[in-house]
Amino acid sequence: MTSLIARLVAGLLAVALLAPLVAAADEPARPAFASSESVLHFIQAYRSRPEPARVPAAVRKASETGALARPDAAGLYVGFLAGVIATQPTRAEKLVAALIPFPQEDAWVIIRAIAYSGHPDWKGLLARNAARFPQHDAMIEAYVNGRLPTLARLAIDDDPSVWARMRGWFRFGEPAPRTPALAVGPDVLDTLWGVYFATGDAAPVERIVALLPWSQERDDLGRLTVGCMAKFTVVANAAHDPALLALLRTALAQQPPAVAAVLKDAIQAAETTDVGRVRKEAIDAIRALETSGPAKRRESSFWGRFGDSVVSLGCAAAGAFGRAALGLPCVSGGAVAAALQ
Repeated sequence: MTSLIARLVAGLLAVALLAPLVAAADEPARPAFASSESVLHFIQAYRSRPEPARVPAAVRKASETGALARPDAAGLYVGFLAGVIATQPTRAEKLVAALIPFPQEDAWVIIRAIAYSGHPDWKGLLARNAARFPQHDAMIEAYVNGRLPTLARLAIDDDPSVWARMRGWFRFGEPAPRTPALAVGPDVLDTLWGVYFATGDAAPVERIVALLPWSQERDDLGRLTVGCMAKFTVVANAAHDPALLALLRTALAQQPPAVAAVLKDAIQAAETTDVGRVRKEAIDAIRALETSGPAKRRESSFWGRFGDSVVSLGCAAAGAFGRAALGLPCVSGGAVAAALQ
């Protein structure tokens, strides 16, 4: 139990550290990316100063630093690249071509980003570039044939009315069939934030907002954790992003009561920079359910994935700022953890 709480604290604090990077939008553009931190600055500033010509170099640097090695810890980069493709549909072919050559072991990021982008011809874009990614033929085929879900098929809620609203707001994907659906986890939450960082669009934020009622879950530890992360990231980012805060205020009137109540509290916390309170409430809620909630409702598969990757956005920030800045270790596995040694 203690280790899970420590991991959550590390992820939450790391996400908070990413939000102030919005100040990087005023820095002069640099011709090359020297570190993973410079890539994060670029991503955070992109929506206010798009530089699509620098995106291939940024993605390659992320690969070099090991940030793309784990699919469950690279959602931020997948979402960002997907958002860039979505906003540059006529330049998508050139963008993909500019990414080549690319390490085959990390090429899954490009494939998933294309599938998640909602590009009008994303299937054709995948098919035309399949020869460039010979190690991922099965993945490409699964996306093209609909066996792998795209971001447009996100399983937010069992309530059909939620999907009806989402289809009207989310312009990066096709209408979502019932199956297969993309399960919601920390990696998907990071992916949605990546799309927002690339576009500044309301659609991915609306999908994150739809997860806010999960922060009040009292029976399912997985849903509670995702909901708490959704609320915390909304507050942490909006506290440093006036445009995001304005977007949330506009969205408030459109929400059903269950969402509106949590969103209103998140907006107030962002307005007063009360991030610490939201983090404490998240940890207390998870600790309470972890100690007294029904064990049969806890999903070990979710916690295995969560324990390894923490929250990919948090670990990305930890890689940029170092463990000393967090005060706690980022306990992710694989290449991300190796980069922090």
